[in-house]
Amino acid sequence: MANKKQIEELKETLLKRKELITKNIQESRNSIDGLKNSECNDDVDYAEISSDSFKEGIIANQQVKELAEIDDALKRIDNGTYGICEMCDEAIALGRLRAKPFAKFCTPCREIYEVEQ
Repeated sequence: MANKKQIEELKETLLKRKELITKNIQESRNSIDGLKNSECNDDVDYAEISSDSFKEGIIANQQVKELAEIDDALKRIDNGTYGICEMCDEAIALGRLRAKPFAKFCTPCREIYEVEQ
């Protein structure tokens, strides 16, 4: 299980990632707004703008999901449950938390969760 110093380091990682994602989401929204205001001279322009707008939207949606997971992890840090698997109540390996600091499940439980989904 992660000690207090390691949890603080992971919290800092989460906060930095949250800041970056928030910035990226805003940039995506600005980009989508810019694409909406673009002039379409022909069907090719329209297709390109639609495709670019769709991709920006997918990226923004994925980042919104990650942002929610980060916020959830920060709440778990605050309430003292961070690093504990939500399925089996065992400690999540430090290596897993470093790779995915907002992880809710240990590796075996994550595999079970993914199969069920």
